[in-house]
Amino acid sequence: MKLFTIITGLAIAAVGVLASPLRFEERQVTGPSAVNMGVNGSGCPVGTVYAVLDPTSTSFTVTFSNYIASAGPGIAITENRRNCRVTLGVHVPGGYTFAIATVDYRGYYQLDDKVNAVQSALYYFSPQVTQATASSSRTGPVSGANYVYRDEFDIWSSVRCPCGADAILNLDTSIRIDNSANKAGSGLITNDSIDGHLNTIYNLNWWRC
Repeated sequence: MKLFTIITGLAIAAVGVLASPLRFEERQVTGPSAVNMGVNGSGCPVGTVYAVLDPTSTSFTVTFSNYIASAGPGIAITENRRNCRVTLGVHVPGGYTFAIATVDYRGYYQLDDKVNAVQSALYYFSPQVTQATASSSRTGPVSGANYVYRDEFDIWSSVRCPCGADAILNLDTSIRIDNSANKAGSGLITNDSIDGHLNTIYNLNWWRC
C-alpha cells in the first residue's frame, strides 16, 4: 500500500551544516548541480554509505550497507526502526530551479503472519515550508522477497527550490517493523538489494525559471 501527501504551511528549520559530508568530484555543468551530500541516522553510520552523482547532475545513487530494522522474540525494541536523513547541497545558477521527479527504493523483507513492515520518506528544501511525504507498507506472511518502491512527483506541484538560489534538499527516510499483532512473530526489513546493498536513486527535474 502506498500513501503520498504534499504538506504546506509548516515551519522548517534551515540546515546550515551537512552531517557526515560526502563530496562529489568536480564537474563542468551549465545548469544546477549537486555539489555535496551529508547523511545522518541510525541506518547510515559513518563508513556504511556510498554516493554517486551521474554526469548530467540529474540523478544520484546512495548505497547503504547497514540499514536494517527487525522485531521479534529476543530482539530489543530499539531494533524495530531505523532512519537516515540525506541532505544534498545543490548549486543553482540564476534562471534555474529544480524539483524531485522520482525516488526508487530497493530492499528485502521477511515477515511472519500479521507482522507489518513500513518504508517511509519526507522530502523538503531548507528553509521552505512545503513538504512531501510518502510511505509503503506490507503485512506478512512473506517468506522472503525483494521489494522496489517508487515515489513519483508531479513536475509542477512537487517540492521545488527557489529560482536561482542555492539550496539544501532534505530526504528523511525510515524503515520500521511492527509485530504488535503477533508478539510471537518476527520480521525483518533491510535496505539491501540482491547485491547486498540498497540503492536509492533520486531523479531530479531541472528547468529554467
